[in-house]
Parts: sequence; C-alpha cells; structure tokens
Amino acid sequence: MSYNSFISNPASGADSTQSQEQVKGFSSSSPNLNDVEVDEVEEFDLDDYAYDYHTGNPAVYVGTYHKYNCGSIFGAWLDITAFADYDEFIAVCRYLHRDEADPEFMAQDYENFPEEWYTEGFLSREQFEHIQEFAELDEDEREAYEAFLDVRCDSHISIDDFREAYQGEWDSEEDFARYIVDECGMLDNVPESLKDYFDFERYADELFRWDYDFQDGYVFRC
Repeated sequence: MSYNSFISNPASGADSTQSQEQVKGFSSSSPNLNDVEVDEVEEFDLDDYAYDYHTGNPAVYVGTYHKYNCGSIFGAWLDITAFADYDEFIAVCRYLHRDEADPEFMAQDYENFPEEWYTEGFLSREQFEHIQEFAELDEDEREAYEAFLDVRCDSHISIDDFREAYQGEWDSEEDFARYIVDECGMLDNVPESLKDYFDFERYADELFRWDYDFQDGYVFRC
C-alpha cells in the first residue's frame, strides 16, 4: 500500500486523488507552510505505518486542529500496531504534519479499539499503550474485553486484569453454574436419584450475586 492510498477524508471516504487535491489546496494557502524544514524533523517512510483495513488492526486518522480550522482535513490513517512505542508514533505524526512548527494533533476518527480510549484531543501515552496491548488479543478476546470494560466501567483496566478475571463465554449464568458444580465435583458423592433436585438456577443466582459478572455472554470473576 502506498502513502497516497492512506491519505483520505475520514468523514466522506474521499479517494486518494481527491485527498491529494485537498493537500495541494492546503499547501498553497497555509500561512505555516514550510515553517519547519523537512531536515529538522526525523524522516520516516509513511508506507511503513499505513493502515490496511483488511488487517483489523487498531488505527487512528491523524490530522491537526490548525488544518481543520483552515478547512483542510489532510492527514493519514495510521496503524497503531506498526509503532515500536508512543515516542515513535508522535515522531511519525510530526513528520506527517511537518509543515507546521508546533502541530496540535487531532484524532479525527478511529477503528478497531474500544470507544472509551478514543478522544478527538488525541491519544495519551497510556491510551496508546492500552490500544497496543488490546491489539494482541484475538477477535473473540477483543469482544470479551469490551464487555469487561462495560462491566467494570473503568477504561484504565489492563489486559492482565482482564485475563485474570475472564472465565470464558457461556450461554447463560446457569450454564456456567453447572460447569462450576461439575468442575468442583460438588455432586460426586450425591446419589443419582437426588442429583436432579439440585437447584442450579438458585446456585447461579448466588454465584453471580457475589463472585462473578455476566455480560454479553461472557463471565468474569469479580
């Protein structure tokens, strides 16, 4: 994928040709154009950081407030997994917007990470690191993690906290309760004629009142 292919309008889905025209329009009118010489900013091959939507990787569209206020949405979709760390991410953003002396970055859109971590005012180091950890989860784990965020109502929960609490996907609270009973051998010494009298529904109510949460089909230890 070339650099031209990932410069676009996040709102209208404009193609790269339209976007290049927008870039030219901004370049000819911006009062800050070339305030910073290219060799004053670390250079990068922007193709190395381009977002390919086929990957499903977390990504953010990076513009600046100055350009936006001047009527330009010039920027680029950047794949957050392509960066070694937050410092490299910021350095690439500076290179992308090297026509501004002190660019104030603007996250104009995002893909494939929890909404709780998105802010137009740009990503903090903590948010960026959370998103990179989130990217290491498989698709099922990502859905479970987002359910975990909903349960805990805390966007600062780490992936380690999630993995420690996560108990898998279940059809119902009672289904999980049956698993616990079987796994712990709670009825092993109960005569077969009496096992049918065990109240799994009531036991599930007890489990999920104190020890577990059930959200969107996922179970988490409290």
